[in-house]
Amino acid sequence: MACGFRRSIAYQLSRLLDLPPENLIKSISAVPISRKEEVADFQLSVDSLLGNNNDHSRPDIQVQATRLAEKLKCDTVVSEISTGQGTVNFKINRELLTKTVLQQVIKDGSKYGLNSELFSGLPQKKIVVEFSSPNVAKKFHVGHLRSTIIGNFIANLKEALGHQVTRINYLGDWGMQFGLLGTGFQLFGYEEKLQSNPLQHLFEVYVQVNKEAADNKNVAKSAHEFFQRLELGDMQALELWQKFRDLSIEEYVRIYKRLGVHFDEYSGESFYREKSQEVLKLLDSKGLLQKTIKGTAIVNLSGNGDPSSICTVMRSDGTSLYATRDLAAAIDRMDKYNFDTMIYVTDKGQKKHFQQVFQMLQIMGYDWAERCQHVPFGVVQGMKTRRGEVTFLEDVLNEIRSRMLQNMASIKTTKEVENPQETAERVGLAALIIQDFKGVLLSDYQFSWDRIFQSRGDTGVFLQYTHARLHR
Repeated sequence: MACGFRRSIAYQLSRLLDLPPENLIKSISAVPISRKEEVADFQLSVDSLLGNNNDHSRPDIQVQATRLAEKLKCDTVVSEISTGQGTVNFKINRELLTKTVLQQVIKDGSKYGLNSELFSGLPQKKIVVEFSSPNVAKKFHVGHLRSTIIGNFIANLKEALGHQVTRINYLGDWGMQFGLLGTGFQLFGYEEKLQSNPLQHLFEVYVQVNKEAADNKNVAKSAHEFFQRLELGDMQALELWQKFRDLSIEEYVRIYKRLGVHFDEYSGESFYREKSQEVLKLLDSKGLLQKTIKGTAIVNLSGNGDPSSICTVMRSDGTSLYATRDLAAAIDRMDKYNFDTMIYVTDKGQKKHFQQVFQMLQIMGYDWAERCQHVPFGVVQGMKTRRGEVTFLEDVLNEIRSRMLQNMASIKTTKEVENPQETAERVGLAALIIQDFKGVLLSDYQFSWDRIFQSRGDTGVFLQYTHARLHR
């Protein structure tokens, strides 16, 4: 649709400039909508136009823009022509724009916007998106909500554009926390509670053992030894770990279904405990691995001993670390998927971690490291239910459904629906997602139940209301 308007402008310019319309279309861009001021719909970059002409004298751009604008005329498509800083701006006839948009939406349905000629020559790529990535044996924390929402949006967008997308949930299912959890379950765990309410019980055990380990060196030592047993493949320790992992994934799948999210692969750090040893050997063979006085192994990425550029890749007992397993995972995924792009969606606190991982891949000789991207985001602050501070995402989802049901019941114009619980959850989830997308991606934002359920303005509730009215 936008391409139709862009082409119409290009044809008029073509007659004036004696250039093929195809050469001009790329110089005409859509102008982002602004809340602060009324802007044009399209603009022509005069600078790029002069570049196309190879005019090395390049007279004053603003003068050229003004002269060109004076020669152009409004027609049935363009209602207003003006100039900006080095641009000629075009405003589209509002009646025509509205009619064209609605006709195109009805015609294309869910494919609206994807049939643009701008995408016609887009090469199909293999894209891996890693997102959500909760910690096994812990209930789904709200801290993973933004990664889930943003990662799912990126995957959906890439898929809609025709790319081959693989969605990976890289679970936190390995590491020292399992030493603590294994020891904690042996000390404080009950099989009956594990079967009746598994993740709640494991969460309670984890909190209790952390308190004990802080005061009791023997508990901390026992936890360390349990993780060593896991690393060495002890069957009894692995059996308990596997039980925790299976129960966690069952819970996560149920939560993801409520969010409308799915994954092609449930991976995890545990998959790479052996391959991480191969990574260490490779780093050592390239002379990149350095041993410290404490017995740990590091990689110095600066070459001059800058502490901020040192990445620890092995503990003193030889066990692997998060960074080592991420290196092994990246190498394995390239072998498995031969991706064109791999995107990691995590909070901005992990920015340095991924910079170091990508840098280590480069110096290990993997040129494809430049295909890896980190999409960082700010954190949600102040997310509470009526019962107090929120820890778990399911509490938020239940609260959304409950509040939305109350809103529906209190509004006189609400029509009776077949399944009010399902309707409340869907509208509530839309409200939550739109609230999350409203802010700047990298900024932390203050969560507000009042803003989420506003029925006017740029809110999810109003979006659903408008959508329903359009279907009447």
